[in-house]
Amino acid sequence: MDGPARKYVRRIVDAELDVLLPVLPALSLEGARGVGKTSTALRRARTVRRMDEPAERAVAYGDLNRLVTGPRPVLIDEWQRVPESWDTVRRAVDADSSGGQFLLTGSSAPLEIPTHSGAGRIVTIRMRPLALSERRIDTPTVSIAELLTGRRPTVEGATSVDLQRYAEEIVASGFPALRGLPGRALRAQLDSYLERITEHDFIEQNRPVRSQALLRRWMIAYAAATATTATYETIRDAATGGEDNKPARTTTQPYREVLEQLWIIEPVPAWLPTRNPIARLALPPKHHLADPALAARLLGADAAALLDTRPLGPPIPRSGPLIGALFESLVTLEVRAGAQAAEANVKHLRTKGGEHEIDLVVERGDHRVVAIEVKLAQAVADEDVRHLRWLANQIGDDLLDAVVVTTGREAYRRSDGIAVVPAVLLGP
Repeated sequence: MDGPARKYVRRIVDAELDVLLPVLPALSLEGARGVGKTSTALRRARTVRRMDEPAERAVAYGDLNRLVTGPRPVLIDEWQRVPESWDTVRRAVDADSSGGQFLLTGSSAPLEIPTHSGAGRIVTIRMRPLALSERRIDTPTVSIAELLTGRRPTVEGATSVDLQRYAEEIVASGFPALRGLPGRALRAQLDSYLERITEHDFIEQNRPVRSQALLRRWMIAYAAATATTATYETIRDAATGGEDNKPARTTTQPYREVLEQLWIIEPVPAWLPTRNPIARLALPPKHHLADPALAARLLGADAAALLDTRPLGPPIPRSGPLIGALFESLVTLEVRAGAQAAEANVKHLRTKGGEHEIDLVVERGDHRVVAIEVKLAQAVADEDVRHLRWLANQIGDDLLDAVVVTTGREAYRRSDGIAVVPAVLLGP
């Protein structure tokens, strides 16, 4: 995707690369097309091999060893287009395991699986669209890493960012090359991005689609299911509303599989506590697209339409308006980036029947967690924290901290110790 030329904005993942690249021999940056992997890798590479260029691919297939020659670090960009490059790097690392040798970037899972996983040789790092803190809308004052310490840090800070600005950020996109594009140009770029998925990427993944119209409708239905745990049958039915003959599961299941391989959809998995089992937990994932702007564009929603709160898209059961779901998706981007930097995982919790739900559960390696609720509101009432209080009663000291992320103006701790944080004040 082409956009206005701009100065490189340091990414959260750069801190990981600062630590890992000097001591590990090979790192692979993976994520959806357009999230900035190549720009980030180019700042560190001394030799560049671009596998998305036919001439470079031809040379690589003629002599794979050429891929791993040259001043280090060597960047192999879009490595999945020459799947053999993975094993070539692995063998080079077997011969010399010193740090800072190779960077790989990939925008999809390869068609041909490498003969070796690369475990112990190539470390994979996930990269996503720009989180709110990376967009530099305001200066974060509350750190996800500090919340994960369990020391209940001081929560403070103020912002002037309001609901209107959050709606604008939802549709503005976190793809770096699209930042700053005016409305029509931005919409055209997002349309082009989505068209490439349906018209080219499935074919490149060797999964041609019989009906691009049905695939598009399925993606629209998935966008409408953002931040819900709707079943895939519900999404399929929403995509084919009014049709007597529903497509078989074998028709729509490949849509999900390929879109996950392309990192276009990234569901939040369910959390299953191991130290303090909770009865009757539901297992379905929570649905999210890589960038909430893609969901908004699929549903034909601009900032004004989101603020209008009228129903948009296929009828998917959810609590609250679409803007609430997409705001949660925007917050999820931030939390995932911060959690990854802190070596934690992001999941969600929902009991069967939906009696209790926690939007985001950030889990440390020792299985202790920070629980986060996302509220499309400026003020937080006792009713808004009842699920967090319930979880505290269920898992005790394993709950490191509890947070409500809002569209409000001030960050603070309530008298019950629960942190209230405006979204733009939350950072890594």
